[in-house]
Amino acid sequence: MSTATRPPTAPARSPQGCARSGRVTNTAADHAISTLARRALPAREAQRADFETNKLNKRLRRLVGQAIADFSMIEAGDRVMVCLSGGKDSYGMLDVLLSLQGRAPLPFELIAVNLDQKQPGFPADVLPRYLASRGVPFRVEQQDTYSVVKRVIPEGRTMCSLCSRLRRGALYRVASEIGATKIALGHHRDDILATFFLNLFFGAKLKTMPPKLVSDDGKHVVIRPLAYVRERDLARYAEAMAFPIIPCNLCGAQENLQRKQVSAMLGEWEKQHPGRVETIFNALGNVVTTHLLDRTLRDFAAIHATGAPVPDGDRACDDDAGGIERDAIIRVTRYADD
Repeated sequence: MSTATRPPTAPARSPQGCARSGRVTNTAADHAISTLARRALPAREAQRADFETNKLNKRLRRLVGQAIADFSMIEAGDRVMVCLSGGKDSYGMLDVLLSLQGRAPLPFELIAVNLDQKQPGFPADVLPRYLASRGVPFRVEQQDTYSVVKRVIPEGRTMCSLCSRLRRGALYRVASEIGATKIALGHHRDDILATFFLNLFFGAKLKTMPPKLVSDDGKHVVIRPLAYVRERDLARYAEAMAFPIIPCNLCGAQENLQRKQVSAMLGEWEKQHPGRVETIFNALGNVVTTHLLDRTLRDFAAIHATGAPVPDGDRACDDDAGGIERDAIIRVTRYADD
């Protein structure tokens, strides 16, 4: 009785023709899985980007809302004129204020105002198109401050002071014409810190941009809703939201401004000593006027020993740098975790 015998099975071969033993690789399936993984990667990246943008938006809303509450910036029935330059800061301010407007427990109006300073090549259609798409009431005021500044300021000299005065005057006039009760400017935390050091280094004053003030003529209240917001967060947000940024050909072209040098100094401090800049900013809201040298703030001739304990006497001069640094690190860590 004969038995049939099977022919020997040929070993599986790789695409290169080499025999493999123990397993067979399905190259077609591997290729399909790899292709699907590559296609899924952009989707995961998009989801991650959306998550980070939403997280950043919440942080900005929280910080702006906190500043508005801390300094009583906006009240019920206010008509807030949002000064929109076309830069990242003012775009971010408008976007966050619009978001807060829909959530706020009190009603207030927003109207965006742009000053067209007649800079050469200024894209006059960009802001109106953007604001119309967002459904924001707006006004574009045209005033040729560019020619005035270029004519008056010698080449290479800082233009900021004159440009700021001319722009401020035009915006105050518009605020009166539209009945604005508040004027919102887009200065952020880094601007406030830089201004403090500019006044300290070059003006011999302990002074900076306040989050809320009354104009010199007493007619307008100016607010800075971004007082607690870092510039780098505004830059990230502008990129994520793809705001149509319009560059400034005046101050943006002056690379040797003292403000830029001070900003670079602060950036270096933040790298070398994390928490230092945060501590300095917090100090601006924790001023002990009795322990400075300004005679207009205190009558030093009236100081006499009374025999009674005095709060914040000489102990206010004690060096508690360790505690200060520790508290600053805690604040920075909490901020980073938001």
